[in-house]
Amino acid sequence: MTALPLAGIRVLDLSTVLAAPVTATFLGDFGAEVVKVEEPGRGDFTRGATPGARSAYWAQEARNKKSVTLDLRTEQGQRIVRDLVPNFDVVVTNYRPPTLRSWGIDPDRLSELAPDTVLVYVTGYGLTGPYSDRGSFDRIASAFAGLTYVTGDDDRDPVRSGYSTIDYMAAYLGAFAVVTALYHRDTANGGGQVVDLALYEAGFRASEDALAAYATTGRVRERAGNRNPQIVPASDFTTADGRRVSVHAGTDALFRRLSRLMGRPELADSEEYATRAARARHADALYALIGEWAATYTADDLSKLLNESDIPSSPLMSIADIAVDPHYRERGTLVQVHDTEFGDLPMPAPLPRLSKTPGSVRSTGPALGEHNAEVYSGLLGLSEDQIAALAADGVI
Repeated sequence: MTALPLAGIRVLDLSTVLAAPVTATFLGDFGAEVVKVEEPGRGDFTRGATPGARSAYWAQEARNKKSVTLDLRTEQGQRIVRDLVPNFDVVVTNYRPPTLRSWGIDPDRLSELAPDTVLVYVTGYGLTGPYSDRGSFDRIASAFAGLTYVTGDDDRDPVRSGYSTIDYMAAYLGAFAVVTALYHRDTANGGGQVVDLALYEAGFRASEDALAAYATTGRVRERAGNRNPQIVPASDFTTADGRRVSVHAGTDALFRRLSRLMGRPELADSEEYATRAARARHADALYALIGEWAATYTADDLSKLLNESDIPSSPLMSIADIAVDPHYRERGTLVQVHDTEFGDLPMPAPLPRLSKTPGSVRSTGPALGEHNAEVYSGLLGLSEDQIAALAADGVI
């Protein structure tokens, strides 16, 4: 079996909810040894409401990780974590800068202790700037990045994405940064460095040309519901069975195919709809025509008809739809992993897919402190008595 591409890379996960620990999860999927530090007696937030429990969420997002407990609020715990850091290639954390400084795990201190370690700080607003000491979560980052402002219908209040989109986008950026920094360290003898990633920056980077358009024209991107005001038709339509289908026929070639499929080939040559600019000016009338036609089919039939005509389309999929969809399963976007508590548990596969060294799920989220003895003895040389004393004092 081919070794996983990050085998031999050791990652210390000093983080909780959600972008930073998922960064470590992505690295673990591709072979990194990830050691997760958790609060004694309670554990990570994603374990669930019961202290030390194992939720299905934890089983998924703490996969391929080892768990050690350590109370970072104690001086002894802070000394231990600083002793651990030089043993790792990567450290990932998301505590606020004031906390990092008070615990002695800020970039200056850790860079001095471990000059060859890549230090990843995923904070709400970054390590610099006037807002750097503020806290944040996905919801707040979405608001600050401008993503929430442009999401929803134009006659209603903005809405946040239904998933923690920015957390996961930031995790991919974080993992990319780690691999880039490790490449520089190992090919150019460049040593370690600090990765300073603000949570909101992941969402802002997805803002397309909004800033450039504002700078050159003064136009502010506003909410447009399911439509794209510049690309028509591209929207969602209600079908005969009450479901919704997403359709993109915004290029001239695609619209010509759609017109033929609707039995209205003359639309593609009409003055109102022949070009993208013309369709944008007459969008309401065109969407009314398409909506009336779409409502005569069920969602599955409409999507099948459109895709057979090479017009991109999909029903709006719920997680129940996804769980049984043949493409998700046959392609391997979902994997079935056996967990001692939950049995066979489906979860997203390691992504992206690599042809020679694909990622794998080798274990699900561990029990709280399951690897205390292995890590503290193996890396720090602590004896059984020393580990027992730390546990008795509540440090681990």
